Amino acid sequence: MNPEAARCLLCKKPFCSLKGCPVQTPVPQAMALYREGRLEEAGELLFDNNPLSAITSRVCDWKQFCLGHCVLNAKQQPVRWYEIEQEISAAYLMGKPSLKAAGTRLSGKKAAIVGAGPAGLAAAIKLFQSGASVTIYDKQPRMGGVLRYGIPSFRLDRCYIDALEEIILSAGIDFKGGTAIGKELSIKQLSESYDIVFLAAGAEKPATLRIPGEEAAIQALPFLENPGSFDIGRKVIVIGGGNVAMDACRTAARLGADTWVYYRKTFENMPANPLEVEEAKADGVQFAVFQAPVELREGGVVFCDTENVMPEDGGRVVTRILEGTEHFVPCDSLITAISEKPDFSLLEGLPVKMNDSRWPEVGEDGHLCTNVWTAGDFLLGPRSVVEAVASARKATDSIIENE
Repeated sequence: MNPEAARCLLCKKPFCSLKGCPVQTPVPQAMALYREGRLEEAGELLFDNNPLSAITSRVCDWKQFCLGHCVLNAKQQPVRWYEIEQEISAAYLMGKPSLKAAGTRLSGKKAAIVGAGPAGLAAAIKLFQSGASVTIYDKQPRMGGVLRYGIPSFRLDRCYIDALEEIILSAGIDFKGGTAIGKELSIKQLSESYDIVFLAAGAEKPATLRIPGEEAAIQALPFLENPGSFDIGRKVIVIGGGNVAMDACRTAARLGADTWVYYRKTFENMPANPLEVEEAKADGVQFAVFQAPVELREGGVVFCDTENVMPEDGGRVVTRILEGTEHFVPCDSLITAISEKPDFSLLEGLPVKMNDSRWPEVGEDGHLCTNVWTAGDFLLGPRSVVEAVASARKATDSIIENE
């Protein structure tokens, strides 16, 4: 038994679960079962709450979520619950449990899931367990989305998504891989053929730097999907400060490149998991902050220095470029990982309104229109895996409750 378990106070109001965890993992209950050696029951409890528990416990930002909300932070000794969750969940998942029907509220209903990433798989399992006949559509040949085709294998072993895929297929959930929704088949057409359509496609449309020459840059997501297909050369610069940027720079470094991350703000402003930043440094990646690219040229990039400015009204920090600070940095490849957004052209033909930010207006429960719901990146933008799962659970709970 992991000695961390003995340190847990089994709080009646567990902040780690109620405030820290997007899916409100039942930490005290699972921890109590673990202490008693009832690992199978603990694994079932975690899986029923979050079928991707073995995965999210490995790629979560623990400092932000469970670890950061442990009551023992007051003594600077938070319980490392994530270690125990990894142990319990991995053992349960690799045992390939059968999906159990938890209800019949959706019996006779047909559900189409668009996207086989975290939100889509979580939704598929929940709807299936409630009695629906479920079909998953994805452009990739196998399930997983970002879990298989984005997060590097050195950070997430593919055995976990392989096991989840086997569990889903064994249950009789249909998977139509290699199907590009929006080209071969539209969301509107699906909504006419299925009782429930669940849009869970990922954010795969990269933001642009809007600088001269950027068409020669490498986009991070295609690079992460198949790193060996790119000739990145000896020196690589990655632009960005999010988790995708950290995955890209660590992958480039492991390919033997002298790898740098250039970021327009500073470390405190990086949206990436701080643990991933430290792991990137451990992999030999070097960082240059307060640097903004202004032009991509043959043989390198022109950067300008930047600074953070706090508005007088106390609003969000603004980062501005300092004039006259242009300098050329040689490199063989530039990989951009500044942000991604969903492909909203998939909504064509649906009665969906776009707000002032040019995002679809969506209900709190993920209801998009008529019989179409959404979760994950289409609802939240590119966020963490566990937040995508949480949004899928909230949406499916609403679907089930309203039947």
